[in-house]
Amino acid sequence: MTARIPDAHTYLPEIQELAGTMVRAIGNGSVPPATTSLVYLRAGQLVGSTYQVLRHTADLRGAGESEERIASVATWRDAPCFTAAEQAALALTDAVFRPDARGGVRVPDALYAEVAEHYDDKARATLMLVLASAGFWMSVALINRPAYAPA
Repeated sequence: MTARIPDAHTYLPEIQELAGTMVRAIGNGSVPPATTSLVYLRAGQLVGSTYQVLRHTADLRGAGESEERIASVATWRDAPCFTAAEQAALALTDAVFRPDARGGVRVPDALYAEVAEHYDDKARATLMLVLASAGFWMSVALINRPAYAPA
């Protein structure tokens, strides 16, 4: 399968600039890179993007993450291999990418307070950008359907 728009950068060269800006902002050191990759992987699972799941699984493997942790992202709530901070970030990811069937608040105060127990203001702002970035890239992947080619 080939991407629907094989070289979107030709039409929107600003995508590279935007991507670089997001990567620099997210990589500010306030959230561990492993947590960022876990969040991207979980978001990819929730929106059903094979491209994003494969890409972030490869990123995690490349960073030395265990197969147990990578495989357990799909069932993170009862997996013992995640820290409390990682669980809070994954819970936030679920809240943002999986709507409450009852129509409740997507990110309730209790969840935000749980995240705040583990992340300071800068890290929470960074997680917010990680999730916004994930939403952006998930949309691009779902619409354009790029082929995944491992590095």
